[in-house]
Amino acid sequence: METLRERKKQRTRDSLLRTALELFTSQGYEHTTVDDIAAAVDVSQRTFFRYFAGKEEAALALQDMTVAHFLDAVRARPPHEPPMEALRQAVLEGWDTLNDVIESVAPVELYLRMYQVVESTPVLLAAHLRRSVEIEEAIALILAEREGVDPDTDPRPRLTVAVFGGVMRLTERQWSTGEDFSLDAMRALTVSYLEQIGPALSESWRTH
Repeated sequence: METLRERKKQRTRDSLLRTALELFTSQGYEHTTVDDIAAAVDVSQRTFFRYFAGKEEAALALQDMTVAHFLDAVRARPPHEPPMEALRQAVLEGWDTLNDVIESVAPVELYLRMYQVVESTPVLLAAHLRRSVEIEEAIALILAEREGVDPDTDPRPRLTVAVFGGVMRLTERQWSTGEDFSLDAMRALTVSYLEQIGPALSESWRTH
């Protein structure tokens, strides 16, 4: 059973995280300091560092939560589904249940606005891409285990994830530079691009 002390610590962490995201999206990542975040929550800088290694960890914390949710969703997909379909369904399930994952910490709108901050902030974009490589490897290992293959001798898990990861990266970039920043727009773009993988890879692009 969660103790009062544990609940208080969780509330402090959630408050720091939500405040950090609000400041990052309103005044910019580079113009926000740890002192700014701590002061806004009325705690010390030392308290901030008890919960986060630095600004970068706070900026990407909600994405880490959704990634963990996605990996769980991939593991839970029915075994009869082909690997790419399992990934597709897991990511769509992730968008559909996004509120359940992060709403206790921050509004979904704030989470989505952070995508734009990440895309426009070189240091955050670099960190995001670095983490994406690690996430893709984790997904490949899940697929390999699920399909009963050795990822070190069978290239299909990593090839599948490379294609999937490329599509998701394109989706993020196109969505963050568009005009509709809603969750529905992100989901619709994800569906559209995933559905085009097959034709793009196996059919002629020429029109007659």
